[in-house]
Amino acid sequence: MIKVEWFYWLCGIFFVLIALQVLNDRTNPKRIGSAAFWGILGLSFGYGTFVVNKTAPAWILGIAVIGLAVLAGSGFPGKGQERTTTQAERATFADKFGNKLFLPALVIPVVAALFGAWLAKVKLGDGKPLLQTGSATIIGLGVASLLALAVGMALLRPRSPAVPLHEGRRLLEHIGWAAILPQMLATLGLLFNASGVGKAVGRVTDHLVPKGSLIAAVALYCIGMAVFTIIMGNAFAAFPVMTAAVGWPLLVQQFDGTPATVFAIGMLAGFCGTLCTPMAANFNLVPAALLEMKDQYGPIKAQIPTAIPLLGCNIAIMYFFAF
Repeated sequence: MIKVEWFYWLCGIFFVLIALQVLNDRTNPKRIGSAAFWGILGLSFGYGTFVVNKTAPAWILGIAVIGLAVLAGSGFPGKGQERTTTQAERATFADKFGNKLFLPALVIPVVAALFGAWLAKVKLGDGKPLLQTGSATIIGLGVASLLALAVGMALLRPRSPAVPLHEGRRLLEHIGWAAILPQMLATLGLLFNASGVGKAVGRVTDHLVPKGSLIAAVALYCIGMAVFTIIMGNAFAAFPVMTAAVGWPLLVQQFDGTPATVFAIGMLAGFCGTLCTPMAANFNLVPAALLEMKDQYGPIKAQIPTAIPLLGCNIAIMYFFAF
């Protein structure tokens, strides 16, 4: 059986290697704190296996997370000056390979889809599944990333096998602490759900929504999805909170809405919030960092004029077609 934790270990090894590289980079004025940031993150991946198996205490991981937050708040990690290629070399590669440069990136969704749709159903000779149950998509993503790396190496033939590691470090240094923000926000969503935030919000909405007003309930659900997404940076984290508070008890049970339609449009309303928040780092801050934009909030400023009317459209679509 292929286990998902193998890929977590691989991620951990990658971050530890990045930490060692940063530690040896004299051009990075924050190399000690930066190395500590990536090193703690990398070691956490491996240590997590022992926490899941209940052979090690979880509070150490909690201290590690606090340490990462303190380092991020103190301005770490920083950036060095190392570049694997010059701008001229990149232009030469672009002219030489053209659209073939997209092949490694295209390998990832194709292989991940094959794992999720087909290999997830494959059984071994003893009847056990080939892939760890419930983790086919993540395993597929890990395998796809390794295959994409192999395709990229075969296509570009870099001068050293360490080039991907150096390039990975360059990208991580551009992204900075925002690279781990999606993990933190996903965990925050689980904590909100487990702590009963959805029920608390539901009690508040009872006083906000006029009795029998469908449009008010629809607007509250969609706007709430957008607002909670802005706060948490992830519509998937906002979904259980607003669905427990408004979506299920009001729109589905009270107003007899079609669950699939209500919840699908609710997610789209949440994505309107994604367009407006720096907390959605992988959508808004990461592109600005990778493109080295002068204004790191440039994507958000460009998206807000679209997000607001789009939210209004989602409210109208749910009102007219979900009931």
